[in-house]
Amino acid sequence: MDIRNEGRAWGDEFYSRWDLIPEKFEASGGKIYWREEDRVNVLGLFLEQVGADRAVRLGDPEVWRAAVAKLGQGG
Repeated sequence: MDIRNEGRAWGDEFYSRWDLIPEKFEASGGKIYWREEDRVNVLGLFLEQVGADRAVRLGDPEVWRAAVAKLGQGG
């Protein structure tokens, strides 16, 4: 994934990204998509197009700060 601060449209990588999207939208056990890998791929694809600056405005900023702090701890 190539997640940047600002969202962007896909250029030359459009078809390689498109291939990561699961064939059908599904939900099971209260989660979207059956496999964790599918959820992570779709999240990454959305983040590429929305951008990190917009994404961190969703939810509590302290949650984002705590997640970033864990990166330095190997988490």
